[in-house]
Amino acid sequence: MSVTRLVRRLRFGSPIVIVSGLPRSGTSMMMKMLAAGGLPLVTDGIRTADDSNPEGYFELEAVKDLDKGPARGDLRWLAGARGRGVKILSPLLTYLPDAYNYRVIFMQRPLAEVIASQDVMLTRAGERTDVAPRERVLQECEVHLRGVQALLARRPCFETLFVEYGEVITDPRAAAARIATFAGLGPGAPEAMAAAVNERLYRQRQA
Repeated sequence: MSVTRLVRRLRFGSPIVIVSGLPRSGTSMMMKMLAAGGLPLVTDGIRTADDSNPEGYFELEAVKDLDKGPARGDLRWLAGARGRGVKILSPLLTYLPDAYNYRVIFMQRPLAEVIASQDVMLTRAGERTDVAPRERVLQECEVHLRGVQALLARRPCFETLFVEYGEVITDPRAAAARIATFAGLGPGAPEAMAAAVNERLYRQRQA
């Protein structure tokens, strides 16, 4: 641990484990893995499982208020999230305050698969998917991800582990071992985490 991170740990306490990435990048799968590995999660169960996520979303509604700022958003839940896991999608990471330590497990997935999966989910919800050209959506996602990676590298409150969704599917044991070490889980965690991976839910696989 670097001196800076040691000082931050002593000052701000145990890190909050964050699962992040674009919507449909595998964040719910990762939350399920962490739960199987014994990490307590911060969720409220308001958003229930559906055809798009049959094993659940593992979300917390209060996370959606992060972009409102402390004046309008209630961020008190962050204090109770130390040492626990919470899902925060990538557009909201920038609003996290510096007064906590965060270990971010950032899910990466080919953007063609992400967009295809988002389109399926939107169609199920009765929403249009042809509002913007796919190429423009792809470019905007690329720009967004570059900005998020720069943010994570720049701010000392973040430690980040980038995880490829496809690698978790093809070799869950190796991925689980790496993730468990990063999240500070016990020696029995990787096996349980690997067993939680459901390859059948990889439904927008691109060649």
